Amino acid sequence: QMQLVESGGGLVQAGGSLRLSCAASGRALSFYSMGWFRQAPGKEREFVAAIRRSDGGTNYGDSVKGRFTISRDNTKTTVYLQMNNLKPEDTAVYYCAAGNLQSDHVGAYGNWGQGTQVTVSS
Repeated sequence: QMQLVESGGGLVQAGGSLRLSCAASGRALSFYSMGWFRQAPGKEREFVAAIRRSDGGTNYGDSVKGRFTISRDNTKTTVYLQMNNLKPEDTAVYYCAAGNLQSDHVGAYGNWGQGTQVTVSS
């Protein structure tokens, strides 16, 4: 059973940066496409970014394009989300997820981490 553990969240001022990490145990991430989602209080879980398992192709949610970058390390055990020029509306719990297909849909991912809180102050 794969386990995903996110880290790197915290409190940052608007315009600042954070890098989130998602470490996997139980099975190499190279078998999966990986996604990052976020959920703010009272809102549905929102797609942020995904990276394809086959060739590393990426896609992003409209609200983060040009500011966030998803990547994976060469050993393919950790996936990152570099977040730059953060805005207060980026405040949410951020989750990483593993699935068979690169997708912006929550239902495409069968394995989820516990989430890490990101808070952006104005």
